[in-house]
Amino acid sequence: MYNKLKEVRRNKKMTAREVAEKVGISKPFYCQIENCKRRLSYDTAVKIANVFGVKPDYLFYDDTVMQMENVD
Repeated sequence: MYNKLKEVRRNKKMTAREVAEKVGISKPFYCQIENCKRRLSYDTAVKIANVFGVKPDYLFYDDTVMQMENVD
């Protein structure tokens, strides 16, 4: 689901731990978000997007819409 999140993190040459520290969450929590094992709040989505200098929709919205469309 959040393949773009992992891709952006790797392109920025950041570790999951570095992102988690900047966001103020634990590394396991961040990894669960990246691996679609955990949902995130809008506030957390904004904080993650700010780390990468993008809008939350860029990281999360397209994937969410595609997943919802595949449910039908």
